[in-house]
This record gives sequence, C-alpha cells and structure tokens, in this order.
Amino acid sequence: MKSRCEKCKAILPADGSAYICSFECTFCSRCALQAQNACPNCGGELVLRPRRKPAVSPELPAEMRTSASAGVWSGRIWALSFGVWGFVSLAATVSIYALYHLRDNGTRFGTVAGMEFGEILTYAPLTPFVYALAIRYPFQRSNWMRRSMLYLAGSLVFTLCHIILAGATPYDYWDPVHREWSSAFWNRHTHSLRDPRAALKSMFFFHLVDDATGEFVPIVIVAHAVAYYRRLRERERRAVQLEGQLAKARLQTLKSQLQPHFLFNTLHSISSLMLTDVVAADRMMTSLSDMLRMTLENNGTQVTSLSREIEFLNVYLDIERTRFEDRLHVALNIAPECLDAQVPHLLLQPLVENAIRHGVSKRSAQGNIWIVATRENGDLQLSVRDNGPGLIHSADQPPLEAKARPGLGLRLTRERLRALYGEDQSCEIRNATEGGAEVYLRMPFKTIPQPSQPEAMVLD
Repeated sequence: MKSRCEKCKAILPADGSAYICSFECTFCSRCALQAQNACPNCGGELVLRPRRKPAVSPELPAEMRTSASAGVWSGRIWALSFGVWGFVSLAATVSIYALYHLRDNGTRFGTVAGMEFGEILTYAPLTPFVYALAIRYPFQRSNWMRRSMLYLAGSLVFTLCHIILAGATPYDYWDPVHREWSSAFWNRHTHSLRDPRAALKSMFFFHLVDDATGEFVPIVIVAHAVAYYRRLRERERRAVQLEGQLAKARLQTLKSQLQPHFLFNTLHSISSLMLTDVVAADRMMTSLSDMLRMTLENNGTQVTSLSREIEFLNVYLDIERTRFEDRLHVALNIAPECLDAQVPHLLLQPLVENAIRHGVSKRSAQGNIWIVATRENGDLQLSVRDNGPGLIHSADQPPLEAKARPGLGLRLTRERLRALYGEDQSCEIRNATEGGAEVYLRMPFKTIPQPSQPEAMVLD
C-alpha cells in the first residue's frame, strides 16, 4: 500500500483510510475532493477504503495485485502480444510471398519471412509497455495537453526501441553497398560489428510515421477501450453489490419488525392471564421462551424449510391454545413434498395470529383455522383460512372488493415476499367460499435437502 498521496505527496497515516481507485492509485481526502472523486491518473472512481497493511509474505496478496490485463508483468498480456503480432507477421509473409511469386521475383519464402517477422514481430515485446503506459496515464478532459506531450515522447521512444530490435535482425536494414538486407549492427561480409549510428538514423526517420500512427496509436486506443470497459464493469459490479446489500438490509428490517410484533402480542396475552390463571400464564411463559430460543437460532436467516416453520408455528399455537383452551382448533394439511420447501422465516406465524385475532376471537363458539400447503406448476401454494366473520364490507361494496383487515403482520409479509421473489409471487386476502377469511400465498418452489421426510403431515 502506498504511503503518500500521489498528488500532494502528503504522508498517509498507516492505520487510517485513503481514497483509492481500482488501479491502487492513492490520494488523500483533500486531493480526492479536488479531483471530484475521479482518479486524475486513470479516471477510475476514488473510493474511501482503509489502507491495508503490507503482507508479511514476499508474494503480494490477491487484493493488492493489479488486474492481469493492466500490468506489463502479466503473462497473458505478453502471450496475447506475441500471438497477435505473430499472426500479423505470418499473414504478411504469405501475402507478400504470393505477390513476389506472381511477379516471378524469385525471392525465397525464408527471406520474405525473415523480413516480415523482423519488421513486425519486434513490436511484440514493446506492446505491453505501451499498453501499461496508456492504462496508467489515460486521456482526461483536464489533462489532454499533458497527456499529448507524454504520448508524443512515448511514440519517439517506441520508434527508437523498435528500430533497435528490428535492426538487430538480419533482414531489416538495407545495405546500400552490397544492395541487400542485413543487420544494422553486424556486417556478415567482414564478420565484424559496424557503426550503427548512420543505419539507425535512416531507419528512425523511415519508421517514425508508420510506428507512431500505425502501431503506437492503435495500442493506446485499445488500452483506453479496455480501461473504459473495466471501469464500466466495476461500476456495474458495485451497483449489483449495493443493490444486494440494500435488499438484504430491507429484509432484515422487515424481519426485525415482525419479531417484536408477535412478542408484544404474546406478552399482552400472558399479562391478561396473570390475574385469572397463573398456571396457564406460566405455561405460556415456557412456550414463549421456546419461541425466543428458536428465533435466536434463526437470527439473520431469511429463508427456512416449511417443516421448520411449522415447528415454530406449533410452539406459538401452544401459547394460543392456553389462552383459548377448547375454542381454538387448528388443522394442518401439508403435502409431503412441500415439507422441504423454502419459505421466508416467520411466514406463517403472523398469518395465523391475524386469523386468531380477527377470526377466532370474534366467535363465541369454536374457532377453526385450516393451513394447507401444495405444490402446483412449480410453485408453492399456501393458504391460511379461518371461520370468522370474514372481511369487512359495506352494503354498496361487493364482498370480493372488500378491504383487507388491517394488520402489521400481513403488510410485512407482502413486503418480504416482494423483496425476496419480485413479481414471481402473490399474496391475497379474500373471503372464503365456506365462510371466514382466507390468505393465499404463492411463491417459487425451492427445496432444502433434509435427512428424512415423513410420509404425510395432517395434524389437528
């Protein structure tokens, strides 16, 4: 990790944070603010991150290594460079040899290959350095003048390095004395070194325009395109991560609202029994402790199996049976293949509580609740029905258009299903044909593997 700001050279605290881009360009908060959170070097987004301590091992950790497409030390860049320029050299060799053959020039294929590979393949070891230069110092609206000067100097150095490499091959310098292609450094007729200054000078001015416009500029353009693509992908990745974090936080908030909801209602029921039936209140306290234990075991969990959800529901029903005694009757009809289905944690309890509060408690006779789970067309379908008075509607309002009974549990259930499954779900509350109200849920059928499965589950 860099210890100084790359712009003002201020020392950064070892245990503090700094503004860092995806290429590890590091700036202090003042310089990042002046740059409007855009890296002046590469144009990437500057993000406030804690400065990592250097690794003890001489090998850099994965998060500190630059992407393989960004550094000259990447084997992929070198392999790609030699592969592309090698293919271009081969294609040029075949084309020019075919042209010479049509003209009966008599030039051998090996000579043509030596000329083309010596001229073109020598760009390969220079390409990664030009690529790294363009990645590290890209064009920006605020620095285009300085970058132009930098790239002009880079093109001159690129041309010089290229003619040195090409001049070392035996086919790139035209010897005017012997009228043949030869090396700019070695005279094969005298078997001695020659003064390369005159040869390199003529080669430099001969290659300058072609090397600068035909090779250097395209490499820079490709590097800028790759850098732009990588920045775009990085922004998309961060947007997806942020969206996932927001969805997770929203789900956790909805779940945290449900937990005190049933806790307060249960404590209210216990309080109402304390003055009339202490033994019953004690049983309710025991069941409540079991509920809290199961809630803590599933803390942070958004989905669970339907069988586990029913186990939690049965503990809650023990509390309500203590309160209503023989007036409450609950029937569960769960298809065997649905026991391992994934459902949101705390899905059934608020629906059953809603049925008890608005249905069973309104009756002086026995109150019934039916819970049914089936699988149909790849969806899990759940229904909770009671035999209470049903939905409230006025004389001029048809029953099918009646307003749903208000309740925090039902509203939170709808929001959780929408957050988890989007449009691939439904939550409806309606008057049942047999009387009472019914809550119907539909969600994608997904299973959680279980060690064993009961044959069926039909409980009272």
